[in-house]
Amino acid sequence: MPKLVEVPSVRARVGEDEWQARVELAAAYRLVAHYGWTHLINNHISLRVPNTEEQFLINPYGLLYEQITASSLVKIDVDGNVLDDSPYQVNRAGFVIHSAIHMARKDLHAIIHTHTVAGQALSALDCGLLPLNQSAMRYYKRIGYHEFEGVASDLDERERIVADLGDHKCLIMKHHGLLTAGVNIGEAFNLMYYLEKSCETQMMVLASNQPYSLPSEASCEKSAQIFWGNGRVHDRDWPALMKLADQLDPSFRN
Repeated sequence: MPKLVEVPSVRARVGEDEWQARVELAAAYRLVAHYGWTHLINNHISLRVPNTEEQFLINPYGLLYEQITASSLVKIDVDGNVLDDSPYQVNRAGFVIHSAIHMARKDLHAIIHTHTVAGQALSALDCGLLPLNQSAMRYYKRIGYHEFEGVASDLDERERIVADLGDHKCLIMKHHGLLTAGVNIGEAFNLMYYLEKSCETQMMVLASNQPYSLPSEASCEKSAQIFWGNGRVHDRDWPALMKLADQLDPSFRN
């Protein structure tokens, strides 16, 4: 039976920019666990290694999100090669999905992929995400949909993932789950937080079996433009989220 391996600190072996990226990514894993978006050791959050185009950090396959630290994150390239001395492998599907976006979208450095109950439920609906509330309007005509092709282990699926994401930052993977991407980990997290809330709300509305209404297209578009034109709002909430991660368990910094 595989055993958990204690990973020694890599802080002395990486540059300051990479170490800070590792700390923030490890915090994101702990925060995803805190909000209940985990799927045991599965799913993935990745972050491009600063000052590189074809290297990124991802979770070691075998650790729960609550156990991930800055040093245990695995550095790989877009071909799936492990670039550092890690006792852990990476999940094949995680490599396929994340490498697709890291390769094609140089403007997006962080990617979060989840299999939450609400996200998976909504991903099976033909109607997709509905603008039922103000938060959901943020994604109005600004989210992609990717058809299910089985477990994402085939490299040729990468081009279709990228095509379906288009110029958006969010993707609903049909019969699968949710994906958000951002210029940094704060934006990807902010987008996932409100996308998850929007999915939960929609499933509650549909489960009520009561009549519901949708706002006008004009008001939805106006709201979306305000949300996306409001600057880097994620830069305001990410420091507070980092503080929360420290309050929960600062061991992610190891």
